[in-house]
Amino acid sequence: MFFATSVLGLPGFLVGITIAITSLWDGLSDPLIGYLSDKTKSKFFGRRLGHMLFASFTLALNNVLLWLCPEGGSTAILVLWLMGFLLLQETFNTFFATPYAALCIDIAPDYNDQTKMQAFKTVFYICGLIMPSILMYLFMPSAGLNAQAQFNRQGYINIACVNSALVILCGIIAVFGTRKRVRSMPNYDKAIEEENSQKGMKKIMAGYIETFKKDNFRIVMLGYSVALIASVFLTSVGMHLFTFCFHFSSVQISSLMLCLFGGAILSQLLWVNVVKKYDKKQTLIFALSVMLFGIALTSITFLFRLYTTPDKIFWYVVPCLFLCGIGSGALYCLPHSMYADVVTMEQYRSGQNNAGRYTGYYTFTYNFSNSIALLFIGFLLDFVRFDSRQPVQALSVQAGLGRIVFFGSAIALTMAIIIFSKYSIKRADVLKVQIQENEKNEPNKK
Repeated sequence: MFFATSVLGLPGFLVGITIAITSLWDGLSDPLIGYLSDKTKSKFFGRRLGHMLFASFTLALNNVLLWLCPEGGSTAILVLWLMGFLLLQETFNTFFATPYAALCIDIAPDYNDQTKMQAFKTVFYICGLIMPSILMYLFMPSAGLNAQAQFNRQGYINIACVNSALVILCGIIAVFGTRKRVRSMPNYDKAIEEENSQKGMKKIMAGYIETFKKDNFRIVMLGYSVALIASVFLTSVGMHLFTFCFHFSSVQISSLMLCLFGGAILSQLLWVNVVKKYDKKQTLIFALSVMLFGIALTSITFLFRLYTTPDKIFWYVVPCLFLCGIGSGALYCLPHSMYADVVTMEQYRSGQNNAGRYTGYYTFTYNFSNSIALLFIGFLLDFVRFDSRQPVQALSVQAGLGRIVFFGSAIALTMAIIIFSKYSIKRADVLKVQIQENEKNEPNKK
């Protein structure tokens, strides 16, 4: 959003429409690729790993091409370029992300193991989010501390090249690092799976509707989707806020992102230990409340920014974002763990391994909500009269950017807390089902 509006100079509503369409396609493709992953049977790669390996290379190549949009091109050419390569980017990303998420459910169905798995995965996921901030510091040279090098177009291309190399490396590690574990996983009822596979692709969305009708499936999908809207506001408009309202340099913005994601990483051990004593629902609601409090504190620094210098207000924003990071750490891992519990209980009940399809439904829901949020944000940027050609925005525009970030995030988090409060699965429920399943399989082992 920042690159397209502030570097390329495209209107906010066009960028919002472009990103919303591609995000919506990302959501629609998730159940399809999840279904394809469930049907795949490979002796070498199992259900998931072949798709992940294919995606690692195609995603890396497309990522570089995405940022090489023609310099000086017309608005129509730039929009079409972004639209085309973003559609491919979302497709290849889904070929990795959906089988990968299903793989986590396959490998660790246990209640506590699933939390550990998601927390471990989250640490590396957030390291991936941190990486662009580090690369921004390295590849967007500033003339000084307060120089805003985030407008340096070539810097984005350099970052894309390094990120693509990391995508290939990490993809290979993920595929071949789990291959031995995947080959040793137990099989579900083959007769039931064969019957399920014959239903065909046309039944996928009908299956989504049936899944959505189930209470805990719906609660986790909606709760996570609404909570992620807060992150969409922070990440999509946050760069505008820190650049045009706080007047932070690229170095300062990179440092703030490190504080935000660093807090999320450091909090993983905290949330894993808290979940051992309390159920996941209570832990997640508390974490979202912490994040909400951090956003409230950040909004206070926004109000006082006009009465001091960027260098001084920066040190007040740092602990606020660190607190937001601690709260968001649970958002990155606990909803996934809760959804895995719901899927695991459903699979024990039905005897079918549909983790890929269920994961597709999950990601479809939050990608659909993200597409609506991004479309709305694009129009809001134009509504507050944001103009990327102006290095200094009017105070009314700055106030509008602040309202978009703070009110949008606060409303989304509050709604997410209300939705998650309806979640009913507890630790005892999952453990009871697992004990029954183990007792049922014990005679077969003998």
